[in-house]
Amino acid sequence: MGKIEITKKVLGICATNCYTMGDTDTREAVIIDPGDRADILIKDWKDRNWHPQAVLLTHGHFDHIGALAGVKKEYPEIRVYAAAEEKEVMESPALNLSSSFGAAFTAQADIYLEDDAEIEVLGRKCKCLLVPGHTKGGMCYYFPEEHVVFTGDTLFCYSVGRTDFPTGDAKALEDAIREKLFVLPDETLVLPGHDAQTMIGKEKTGNPYF
Repeated sequence: MGKIEITKKVLGICATNCYTMGDTDTREAVIIDPGDRADILIKDWKDRNWHPQAVLLTHGHFDHIGALAGVKKEYPEIRVYAAAEEKEVMESPALNLSSSFGAAFTAQADIYLEDDAEIEVLGRKCKCLLVPGHTKGGMCYYFPEEHVVFTGDTLFCYSVGRTDFPTGDAKALEDAIREKLFVLPDETLVLPGHDAQTMIGKEKTGNPYF
């Protein structure tokens, strides 16, 4: 295995972070939340000689799944992962909010994950942490060897995800962040679905919601 390289594209009307995490030796990559502009993402991967193997969806809102169909068309063998609890949101334009913007996005995963499932991507262990509240099936992806967690719209730098959308729950979000994310090592890098990166230790001591 080579070194891990993580890059970010900010795309779409919601300025959503799409991450590419790749192994510099094998050139295999995993994609987190392809939210928009599949053409831009695919060109970037080809320019960098990345070979996408999997997509990890943190949740089913339209701004995190909007490019998935285009990615699957270009890479039909790619495996898409999401929380089992999020299936309904992903498949409903009303619940995934795309209908509010005059669209009708839907998405399906190849593999629906249960809480605390462990999967292997890029030859590395990934722990799948169900952290409901922004949506009922919010999933965070923790790579312990790399000391990084992809949190989607669950935990931001000094903020948390909105809970006023369908299937949101403020109390569930607060409890789940404490129980599932704040138990991770303080040095864990947090890569959220919008805005800037942060650290678990920084959020435990400075996030105003806690």
